[in-house]
Amino acid sequence: MVSEDQALDWLAKVFQEPRDKITPETPRDAIVSWDSLGVLELMAQLDEKFNIVLSDQEMQAMKKVGDVLSVLRERGQLS
Repeated sequence: MVSEDQALDWLAKVFQEPRDKITPETPRDAIVSWDSLGVLELMAQLDEKFNIVLSDQEMQAMKKVGDVLSVLRERGQLS
């Protein structure tokens, strides 16, 4: 289980973005690397780090960083 701050640090690394650019309110389209390849990377990292497997529909429904945090929270991975 990770804290929200740790999850944001992790997401910044996944998307290779400066940590100060990643907040729960950051929209998907503000993150250049959150493109089709970024979605695949996020899916792989969620599976590897948290054992969370999401469908393509669930991934496409994510519109901001907070949506990723919500999934982590719902799956018991975010404190």
